[in-house]
Amino acid sequence: MPFDHAVTDVEALRERYRQPHPLVLDKQIDHIDDAARAFVEASPFVVVATTGPGGTDASPRGGAPGFVAVLDQGRLAMGDLAGNNRLDTHTNVLGDPRIGLIFLVPGVEETLRVNGRATLTTDPDVLEAVTVDGRRPPVAIGIDVEECFIHCAKAFRRSGLWDPSTWPAAEDRPSAARALRDHIGLDASPEVIAADLEAGYQVTLWEPGG
Repeated sequence: MPFDHAVTDVEALRERYRQPHPLVLDKQIDHIDDAARAFVEASPFVVVATTGPGGTDASPRGGAPGFVAVLDQGRLAMGDLAGNNRLDTHTNVLGDPRIGLIFLVPGVEETLRVNGRATLTTDPDVLEAVTVDGRRPPVAIGIDVEECFIHCAKAFRRSGLWDPSTWPAAEDRPSAARALRDHIGLDASPEVIAADLEAGYQVTLWEPGG
């Protein structure tokens, strides 16, 4: 084990926590009902978790509210707008279809969690459902829903994520450009890298598939 004092079984873990309230268990459903549909259709941002031969990956996805399509009560689908073309999520799904999603709506402290099984599809009807402003993705991720439930607001209340008064000042925020310079060993200033990043965003932001 990489850490000492490891907890290695469910019984040992449960000794340290109380049992969940029955309502916490009862809120889980196996489909997208009207309330869940409303949440998905209002959400412009989702975190997608998958696992493959190389490990587990969590990927942020964003678009206009409803960019993840509710096909019916049992299925969701999402296209792929411009990214880094690593295809981590896609290659993971090819090896292991299990997928988890967390939907966020700005200003709403609760989140919607959906777990299920994913398929990469080129079905024309599904691609049409996830087309954004005429931009049709080359592939869609279809999700067969197995679990769906609202997650409580405690994490967002503790973090103050939607409260601008808790946000760090611009000069105190982490710099993605500086991180790229240090990680890759680029011989360029963070200011130049930031300008290049912004130029790339402007050109490819709404292009499908990278």
